[in-house]
Amino acid sequence: MQWTCPLPLRDYPHVILGHGGGGKLSADLVEHLILPALAGQDKLSLADSTVLPAIGSRIAISTDSYVVRPLFFPGGNIGQLAVHGTVNDLAMSGAVPRYLSVGLILEEGLEMASLAAILRSMGEAAREAGVAIVAGDTKVVGRGQADGIFINTSGVGEVADGVKIGPCEARAGDVVLLSGTIGDHGMAIMSVREGIAFDSPIVSDCASLHTLVQAMLGTPAGAGAVHVLRDPTRGGVAAALHEIARSSVVGIHLDEAAIPVEGAVQAACELLGLDPLHIANEGKLLAIVAAEAADAVLEAMYRHPLGKRAVRIGTITDRNPGRVTARTGIGGTRIITMPLGEELPRIC
Repeated sequence: MQWTCPLPLRDYPHVILGHGGGGKLSADLVEHLILPALAGQDKLSLADSTVLPAIGSRIAISTDSYVVRPLFFPGGNIGQLAVHGTVNDLAMSGAVPRYLSVGLILEEGLEMASLAAILRSMGEAAREAGVAIVAGDTKVVGRGQADGIFINTSGVGEVADGVKIGPCEARAGDVVLLSGTIGDHGMAIMSVREGIAFDSPIVSDCASLHTLVQAMLGTPAGAGAVHVLRDPTRGGVAAALHEIARSSVVGIHLDEAAIPVEGAVQAACELLGLDPLHIANEGKLLAIVAAEAADAVLEAMYRHPLGKRAVRIGTITDRNPGRVTARTGIGGTRIITMPLGEELPRIC
Protein backbone atom coordinates (compact mmCIF):
# COMPACT_ATOMS: atom_id res chain seq x y z
CA MET A 1 0.00 0.00 0.00
CA GLN A 2 1.45 3.35 -1.05
CA TRP A 3 0.58 6.69 0.49
CA THR A 4 0.74 9.69 -1.80
CA CYS A 5 2.93 12.74 -1.39
CA PRO A 6 3.53 15.26 0.14
CA LEU A 7 5.86 14.10 2.87
CA PRO A 8 6.07 13.26 5.67
CA LEU A 9 4.26 9.97 5.20
CA ARG A 10 3.12 7.85 8.13
CA ASP A 11 3.42 4.11 7.71
CA TYR A 12 0.65 2.31 9.60
CA PRO A 13 -0.11 -1.22 8.34
CA HIS A 14 -3.48 -1.24 10.15
CA VAL A 15 -6.18 1.27 11.02
CA ILE A 16 -5.89 2.48 14.60
CA LEU A 17 -8.35 4.46 16.71
CA GLY A 18 -6.25 7.57 16.19
CA HIS A 19 -7.20 7.58 12.50
CA GLY A 20 -10.69 8.64 13.60
CA GLY A 21 -9.61 11.18 16.20
CA GLY A 22 -9.66 14.31 14.06
CA GLY A 23 -5.91 14.97 14.40
CA LYS A 24 -2.83 14.44 12.27
CA LEU A 25 -3.52 10.75 11.73
CA SER A 26 -7.03 11.55 10.48
CA ALA A 27 -5.69 14.22 8.17
CA ASP A 28 -3.09 11.81 6.77
CA LEU A 29 -5.73 9.15 6.14
CA VAL A 30 -8.07 11.55 4.36
CA GLU A 31 -5.57 13.60 2.39
CA HIS A 32 -3.11 10.88 1.37
CA LEU A 33 -5.34 7.81 0.97
CA ILE A 34 -9.08 8.58 0.75
CA LEU A 35 -9.09 11.72 -1.39
CA PRO A 36 -6.65 10.47 -4.04
CA ALA A 37 -8.62 7.24 -4.43
CA LEU A 38 -12.09 8.80 -4.63
CA ALA A 39 -11.41 12.06 -6.48
CA GLY A 40 -13.07 12.23 -9.87
CA GLN A 41 -13.51 15.15 -12.20
CA ASP A 42 -13.15 17.71 -9.41
CA LYS A 43 -11.01 17.89 -6.28
CA LEU A 44 -13.05 16.82 -3.28
CA SER A 45 -13.75 19.53 -0.74
CA LEU A 46 -12.76 19.14 2.91
CA ALA A 47 -15.69 21.32 4.04
CA ASP A 48 -18.57 19.85 6.06
CA SER A 49 -20.96 20.26 3.13
CA THR A 50 -20.79 20.66 -0.65
CA VAL A 51 -22.72 23.13 -2.79
CA LEU A 52 -23.90 21.44 -5.99
CA PRO A 53 -25.11 23.05 -9.20
CA ALA A 54 -28.77 22.65 -10.10
CA ILE A 55 -29.32 19.51 -12.17
CA GLY A 56 -32.93 19.80 -13.32
CA SER A 57 -36.48 20.19 -12.14
CA ARG A 58 -36.82 16.60 -10.88
CA ILE A 59 -34.26 14.88 -8.70
CA ALA A 60 -34.04 11.45 -7.11
CA ILE A 61 -32.21 10.73 -3.88
CA SER A 62 -31.24 7.42 -2.30
CA THR A 63 -29.13 6.14 0.58
CA ASP A 64 -27.94 2.66 1.49
CA SER A 65 -25.47 0.97 3.81
CA TYR A 66 -23.21 -1.98 2.94
CA VAL A 67 -22.04 -4.59 5.44
CA VAL A 68 -21.03 -7.45 3.14
CA ARG A 69 -18.90 -10.32 4.43
CA PRO A 70 -16.32 -11.19 3.14
CA LEU A 71 -15.13 -7.74 2.09
CA PHE A 72 -13.62 -9.18 -1.11
CA PHE A 73 -15.50 -11.73 -3.21
CA PRO A 74 -15.28 -13.14 -6.75
CA GLY A 75 -16.17 -10.27 -9.07
CA GLY A 76 -15.85 -7.36 -6.64
CA ASN A 77 -15.56 -5.99 -3.14
CA ILE A 78 -17.56 -3.90 -0.68
CA GLY A 79 -16.34 -0.64 -2.24
CA GLN A 80 -17.53 -1.43 -5.75
CA LEU A 81 -20.76 -2.80 -4.31
CA ALA A 82 -21.46 0.45 -2.44
CA VAL A 83 -21.12 2.54 -5.59
CA HIS A 84 -23.00 0.17 -7.89
CA GLY A 85 -25.78 -0.37 -5.36
CA THR A 86 -26.63 3.30 -4.89
CA VAL A 87 -26.25 4.07 -8.60
CA ASN A 88 -28.73 1.25 -9.27
CA ASP A 89 -31.19 2.47 -6.64
CA LEU A 90 -31.28 5.82 -8.43
CA ALA A 91 -31.53 4.17 -11.84
CA MET A 92 -34.59 2.17 -10.76
CA SER A 93 -36.54 5.44 -10.59
CA GLY A 94 -35.36 6.28 -14.11
CA ALA A 95 -32.78 8.78 -12.83
CA VAL A 96 -29.38 9.53 -14.30
CA PRO A 97 -27.02 9.38 -11.28
CA ARG A 98 -24.92 12.52 -10.76
CA TYR A 99 -23.46 12.70 -7.24
CA LEU A 100 -22.56 10.38 -4.37
CA SER A 101 -21.55 10.86 -0.77
CA VAL A 102 -19.55 8.23 1.12
CA GLY A 103 -19.51 7.42 4.83
CA LEU A 104 -16.84 4.99 6.09
CA ILE A 105 -17.03 3.14 9.43
CA LEU A 106 -13.60 1.59 9.92
CA GLU A 107 -12.73 -1.01 12.53
CA GLU A 108 -9.49 -0.73 14.44
CA GLY A 109 -7.14 -3.36 13.01
CA LEU A 110 -8.37 -3.22 9.40
CA GLU A 111 -5.37 -3.70 7.13
CA MET A 112 -4.46 -0.44 5.46
CA ALA A 113 -3.71 -2.31 2.23
CA SER A 114 -7.28 -3.68 2.21
CA LEU A 115 -8.69 -0.21 2.82
CA ALA A 116 -6.58 1.17 -0.02
CA ALA A 117 -7.83 -1.53 -2.42
CA ILE A 118 -11.45 -0.90 -1.43
CA LEU A 119 -11.10 2.86 -1.91
CA ARG A 120 -9.42 2.44 -5.30
CA SER A 121 -12.28 0.21 -6.42
CA MET A 122 -14.83 2.77 -5.24
CA GLY A 123 -13.10 5.54 -7.16
CA GLU A 124 -12.84 3.44 -10.31
CA ALA A 125 -16.49 2.37 -10.09
CA ALA A 126 -17.64 5.97 -9.64
CA ARG A 127 -15.59 7.23 -12.56
CA GLU A 128 -16.82 4.41 -14.80
CA ALA A 129 -20.41 5.23 -13.81
CA GLY A 130 -19.87 8.93 -14.50
CA VAL A 131 -20.81 10.02 -10.98
CA ALA A 132 -18.84 12.39 -8.76
CA ILE A 133 -18.17 11.61 -5.11
CA VAL A 134 -18.66 15.04 -3.57
CA ALA A 135 -18.89 14.53 0.21
CA GLY A 136 -17.83 12.02 2.80
CA ASP A 137 -17.11 11.15 6.41
CA THR A 138 -14.85 8.68 8.23
CA LYS A 139 -15.24 7.20 11.69
CA VAL A 140 -13.12 4.57 13.47
CA VAL A 141 -14.55 2.15 16.05
CA GLY A 142 -12.89 -0.41 18.30
CA ARG A 143 -12.01 -3.97 17.46
CA GLY A 144 -15.02 -6.24 17.05
CA GLN A 145 -17.45 -3.38 16.44
CA ALA A 146 -17.57 -3.13 12.63
CA ASP A 147 -16.24 -6.32 11.01
CA GLY A 148 -13.54 -4.45 9.10
CA ILE A 149 -15.49 -1.75 7.30
CA PHE A 150 -19.07 -0.62 6.82
CA ILE A 151 -19.91 1.85 4.03
CA ASN A 152 -22.86 4.18 3.56
CA THR A 153 -23.42 5.82 0.18
CA SER A 154 -26.06 8.39 -0.66
CA GLY A 155 -26.81 9.45 -4.21
CA VAL A 156 -28.53 12.22 -6.14
CA GLY A 157 -29.74 11.87 -9.71
CA GLU A 158 -31.77 13.67 -12.35
CA VAL A 159 -35.10 12.37 -13.64
CA ALA A 160 -36.21 13.45 -17.11
CA ASP A 161 -39.67 14.83 -17.76
CA GLY A 162 -42.15 12.18 -18.83
CA VAL A 163 -40.54 9.41 -16.77
CA LYS A 164 -42.95 7.97 -14.23
CA ILE A 165 -41.55 4.77 -12.76
CA GLY A 166 -42.48 3.21 -9.44
CA PRO A 167 -43.69 0.03 -7.74
CA CYS A 168 -47.32 1.21 -7.92
CA GLU A 169 -47.32 1.59 -11.71
CA ALA A 170 -47.74 -2.05 -12.87
CA ARG A 171 -50.93 -2.68 -14.84
CA ALA A 172 -52.78 -5.81 -15.93
CA GLY A 173 -51.51 -6.87 -19.34
CA ASP A 174 -47.96 -5.59 -18.77
CA VAL A 175 -44.98 -7.84 -19.43
CA VAL A 176 -42.22 -8.77 -16.96
CA LEU A 177 -38.68 -8.55 -18.35
CA LEU A 178 -35.44 -9.71 -16.67
CA SER A 179 -32.01 -8.48 -17.77
CA GLY A 180 -30.10 -11.74 -17.26
CA THR A 181 -29.20 -14.67 -15.03
CA ILE A 182 -30.21 -14.62 -11.38
CA GLY A 183 -28.54 -15.56 -8.11
CA ASP A 184 -24.94 -14.85 -9.19
CA HIS A 185 -24.05 -12.36 -6.45
CA GLY A 186 -25.57 -14.21 -3.52
CA MET A 187 -24.06 -17.54 -4.46
CA ALA A 188 -20.64 -15.97 -5.18
CA ILE A 189 -20.64 -14.71 -1.59
CA MET A 190 -21.88 -18.04 -0.22
CA SER A 191 -19.36 -20.11 -2.19
CA VAL A 192 -16.52 -18.15 -0.58
CA ARG A 193 -18.00 -18.37 2.92
CA GLU A 194 -18.63 -22.10 2.73
CA GLY A 195 -15.51 -22.99 0.72
CA ILE A 196 -17.60 -24.59 -2.03
CA ALA A 197 -15.71 -25.08 -5.31
CA PHE A 198 -17.33 -25.71 -8.69
CA ASP A 199 -15.96 -26.58 -12.11
CA SER A 200 -17.15 -23.13 -13.25
CA PRO A 201 -16.46 -20.49 -10.58
CA ILE A 202 -19.40 -18.32 -9.52
CA VAL A 203 -18.70 -14.61 -9.99
CA SER A 204 -20.80 -11.73 -8.66
CA ASP A 205 -22.80 -9.77 -11.24
CA CYS A 206 -22.04 -6.50 -9.41
CA ALA A 207 -22.47 -3.64 -11.94
CA SER A 208 -24.04 -0.21 -12.45
CA LEU A 209 -27.25 -0.47 -14.46
CA HIS A 210 -28.08 3.17 -15.22
CA THR A 211 -26.83 3.10 -18.82
CA LEU A 212 -28.95 -0.01 -19.48
CA VAL A 213 -31.97 1.81 -18.04
CA GLN A 214 -31.34 4.86 -20.23
CA ALA A 215 -31.11 2.61 -23.29
CA MET A 216 -34.48 1.11 -22.37
CA LEU A 217 -36.05 4.52 -21.85
CA GLY A 218 -34.59 5.72 -25.14
CA THR A 219 -36.79 3.47 -27.28
CA PRO A 220 -39.61 5.28 -29.15
CA ALA A 221 -42.20 4.29 -26.52
CA GLY A 222 -39.70 3.71 -23.71
CA ALA A 223 -40.17 6.64 -21.32
CA GLY A 224 -43.91 6.08 -21.03
CA ALA A 225 -43.93 2.33 -21.56
CA VAL A 226 -41.55 1.36 -18.74
CA HIS A 227 -43.80 1.32 -15.68
CA VAL A 228 -41.69 -0.36 -12.98
CA LEU A 229 -37.97 -1.04 -12.51
CA ARG A 230 -36.43 -3.00 -9.66
CA ASP A 231 -32.99 -4.40 -8.96
CA PRO A 232 -33.69 -7.66 -7.12
CA THR A 233 -31.09 -7.48 -4.34
CA ARG A 234 -31.89 -8.90 -0.87
CA GLY A 235 -34.70 -11.43 -1.19
CA GLY A 236 -34.00 -11.80 -4.91
CA VAL A 237 -36.54 -11.81 -7.73
CA ALA A 238 -39.25 -13.25 -5.46
CA ALA A 239 -39.10 -10.41 -2.93
CA ALA A 240 -38.96 -7.73 -5.64
CA LEU A 241 -41.99 -9.12 -7.48
CA HIS A 242 -43.98 -9.50 -4.26
CA GLU A 243 -43.35 -5.84 -3.47
CA ILE A 244 -44.57 -4.84 -6.93
CA ALA A 245 -47.63 -7.10 -6.72
CA ARG A 246 -48.63 -5.64 -3.34
CA SER A 247 -47.92 -2.02 -4.28
CA SER A 248 -49.78 -2.19 -7.59
CA VAL A 249 -52.51 -4.57 -6.32
CA VAL A 250 -51.95 -6.95 -9.22
CA GLY A 251 -51.05 -10.59 -9.71
CA ILE A 252 -47.80 -11.66 -11.38
CA HIS A 253 -47.53 -14.93 -13.28
CA LEU A 254 -44.10 -16.21 -14.32
CA ASP A 255 -42.82 -18.80 -16.76
CA GLU A 256 -40.27 -20.45 -14.47
CA ALA A 257 -38.54 -22.26 -17.33
CA ALA A 258 -37.76 -18.92 -18.98
CA ILE A 259 -35.78 -17.57 -16.00
CA PRO A 260 -32.05 -17.98 -16.72
CA VAL A 261 -29.83 -19.48 -13.98
CA GLU A 262 -26.17 -20.36 -14.50
CA GLY A 263 -25.44 -24.06 -14.04
CA ALA A 264 -23.03 -23.52 -11.13
CA VAL A 265 -25.53 -21.27 -9.37
CA GLN A 266 -28.29 -23.84 -9.83
CA ALA A 267 -26.02 -26.58 -8.48
CA ALA A 268 -25.06 -24.47 -5.46
CA CYS A 269 -28.70 -23.71 -4.70
CA GLU A 270 -29.62 -27.39 -4.90
CA LEU A 271 -26.69 -28.31 -2.65
CA LEU A 272 -27.72 -25.76 -0.02
CA GLY A 273 -31.48 -26.21 -0.40
CA LEU A 274 -32.08 -22.66 -1.69
CA ASP A 275 -34.42 -21.26 -4.35
CA PRO A 276 -32.59 -19.14 -6.97
CA LEU A 277 -35.59 -16.78 -6.98
CA HIS A 278 -34.75 -15.89 -3.36
CA ILE A 279 -31.04 -15.18 -3.97
CA ALA A 280 -29.66 -11.63 -4.22
CA ASN A 281 -28.42 -10.01 -7.41
CA GLU A 282 -26.35 -6.83 -7.77
CA GLY A 283 -26.24 -6.33 -11.52
CA LYS A 284 -29.66 -7.38 -12.80
CA LEU A 285 -32.98 -5.60 -13.16
CA LEU A 286 -36.66 -6.44 -13.47
CA ALA A 287 -38.77 -4.26 -15.75
CA ILE A 288 -42.55 -4.12 -15.99
CA VAL A 289 -43.41 -2.66 -19.40
CA ALA A 290 -46.46 -2.16 -21.56
CA ALA A 291 -47.08 -5.22 -23.73
CA GLU A 292 -46.99 -3.28 -27.00
CA ALA A 293 -43.51 -1.92 -26.19
CA ALA A 294 -41.99 -5.13 -24.79
CA ASP A 295 -40.25 -6.24 -27.99
CA ALA A 296 -38.68 -2.80 -28.55
CA VAL A 297 -37.47 -2.57 -24.96
CA LEU A 298 -36.07 -6.10 -25.12
CA GLU A 299 -34.22 -5.25 -28.32
CA ALA A 300 -32.66 -2.21 -26.62
CA MET A 301 -31.59 -4.44 -23.72
CA TYR A 302 -30.01 -7.00 -26.07
CA ARG A 303 -27.84 -4.27 -27.60
CA HIS A 304 -26.43 -3.29 -24.19
CA PRO A 305 -23.57 -5.33 -22.63
CA LEU A 306 -25.56 -5.80 -19.41
CA GLY A 307 -28.72 -6.96 -21.19
CA LYS A 308 -27.43 -9.53 -23.66
CA ARG A 309 -29.31 -12.31 -21.87
CA ALA A 310 -32.49 -10.34 -21.26
CA VAL A 311 -35.69 -12.36 -21.44
CA ARG A 312 -39.44 -12.09 -21.04
CA ILE A 313 -40.37 -14.06 -17.92
CA GLY A 314 -44.01 -13.29 -17.14
CA THR A 315 -47.10 -11.14 -17.24
CA ILE A 316 -49.11 -8.88 -14.97
CA THR A 317 -52.67 -10.00 -14.33
CA ASP A 318 -55.72 -8.71 -12.48
CA ARG A 319 -56.21 -12.16 -10.94
CA ASN A 320 -54.87 -13.02 -7.50
CA PRO A 321 -53.77 -9.49 -6.57
CA GLY A 322 -50.70 -9.41 -4.36
CA ARG A 323 -49.69 -12.94 -5.32
CA VAL A 324 -46.81 -14.22 -7.47
CA THR A 325 -47.24 -17.56 -9.21
CA ALA A 326 -45.23 -19.52 -11.76
CA ARG A 327 -45.80 -22.18 -14.36
CA THR A 328 -43.29 -24.92 -13.59
CA GLY A 329 -41.15 -26.84 -16.04
CA ILE A 330 -43.54 -29.81 -15.88
CA GLY A 331 -46.61 -27.71 -16.64
CA GLY A 332 -47.98 -27.21 -13.13
CA THR A 333 -48.39 -23.99 -11.19
CA ARG A 334 -46.71 -23.07 -7.93
CA ILE A 335 -46.96 -20.10 -5.62
CA ILE A 336 -43.72 -18.13 -5.37
CA THR A 337 -43.35 -17.40 -1.70
CA MET A 338 -41.97 -14.24 -0.16
CA PRO A 339 -38.71 -15.05 1.68
CA LEU A 340 -39.40 -15.25 5.41
CA GLY A 341 -36.13 -13.59 6.34
CA GLU A 342 -32.67 -13.13 4.90
CA GLU A 343 -31.46 -16.56 3.78
CA LEU A 344 -27.96 -15.22 3.08
CA PRO A 345 -27.16 -12.47 5.60
CA ARG A 346 -24.43 -9.87 5.08
CA ILE A 347 -24.39 -10.10 1.28
CA CYS A 348 -24.73 -6.38 0.54
